[in-house]
Amino acid sequence: MIRNLRHAALGATLSTAAMIAAAPAQAQVTIEYWQYFFEARVTAMEQLIENFEAANPDITVNMTTFPYADYRTRTAVAIPAGEGPDVVQLFYGWLNDYIEAELIQPLPVEAFPPDEINAEFFPMVQAMERDGQYYALPTAVRSLALFYNNRLFEAADIDGPPETLDEMVEIAAALTERDGAGNITQVGLTSGMTAQDHHWWREVLVRQFGGEPYTDGYRNVAYDSEAGLAALNFYHGLSAEHGVTDAGFMDEPQAAFRAGRAGMHIDGSFRIGALEGTRGLDWGVTELPAGPDGTRSNYSSYWVNAITSRAEGEEYDAAVLFMDYITSPEAMQIWLDTVGELPARESVGMIDENAEHPVYGPFIRGLEYANTTIFADESAQRQILVEMLERINLQGQDPAESLAQAAAAEQDLLDAYYGE
Repeated sequence: MIRNLRHAALGATLSTAAMIAAAPAQAQVTIEYWQYFFEARVTAMEQLIENFEAANPDITVNMTTFPYADYRTRTAVAIPAGEGPDVVQLFYGWLNDYIEAELIQPLPVEAFPPDEINAEFFPMVQAMERDGQYYALPTAVRSLALFYNNRLFEAADIDGPPETLDEMVEIAAALTERDGAGNITQVGLTSGMTAQDHHWWREVLVRQFGGEPYTDGYRNVAYDSEAGLAALNFYHGLSAEHGVTDAGFMDEPQAAFRAGRAGMHIDGSFRIGALEGTRGLDWGVTELPAGPDGTRSNYSSYWVNAITSRAEGEEYDAAVLFMDYITSPEAMQIWLDTVGELPARESVGMIDENAEHPVYGPFIRGLEYANTTIFADESAQRQILVEMLERINLQGQDPAESLAQAAAAEQDLLDAYYGE
């Protein structure tokens, strides 16, 4: 992994945390930081905390992590009880819930001017602003790309990754292998709505076939359309028509790719760190294939950090300084080098060394045409698409009928959430 911070490329900007290093000594303050456990993210945050504490010897940051499945519940219980974190990590789609539950407080405009944030961060970050104040900011953002296995490509005499969906299907067919009984032993392309495919279908395929997944600020479902049906038929056809994938193969898509049993795999930039540590895996990455008419699309998401409602007094002041550092250009470059998640500031992400990087570059370039789904309940909305496929595959339901059923179920969910 690249470890240098590319100071020249990032300019002479100094974080507030660094500038106060020479300030007079103060009483020791300890703040708590919580995030869910993902090894590469924990490693990156440990480095950021070390840097911050070196520049601010009067502040100690204690980090606590939890398994993803328990994280949101633990946070929701701890903060109202006056316990838990002063600075907390949350998924961008949870912001409204955190504000309504009074778990977090707005960032001070003096330290985080909205105009500067709007000018310096990628546009999707503006979803964190409410009534002229930002409530949260990311260190990094994510997008999707197509990972591919170099060894399997070479063995099949394939020159390079696909540029279009048609090429992807053709290459996937060449990479798929079956045993004598017809069972798949190697998939050309991984699949699974429980992984990243629900994002790929919703924000990429629907748009590439000429439609929109939602309208009215993601309050109205729009994928029950001719374009949505074409996108569904394409996705379902990967297994039913072309036989190049199996959603149940090795239980989860990324496991099949890491085991060298999949030729191609669509995943997020957060997967880079894990793949780099996979022994014997020779892989490359490219932008998502273009649609039938050349349209490119992508999905972007991000985790943000926020100051909780329990932070007061000296802890609040320390939390503001810590937030300033972990959203600085320096922190974003460290996060990119360690985790593989993309800098949230355009000035960091779009420098040539990053945008043209053979691994990071496809993800960063994908941000230029990415869309960010505004979820009411991501897990429930994902499950609706999972069930849409299950009705087709397991019950033999007509795709158009299953699509309409999914759209109706999701619209009911959105109407209930927005009180309509």
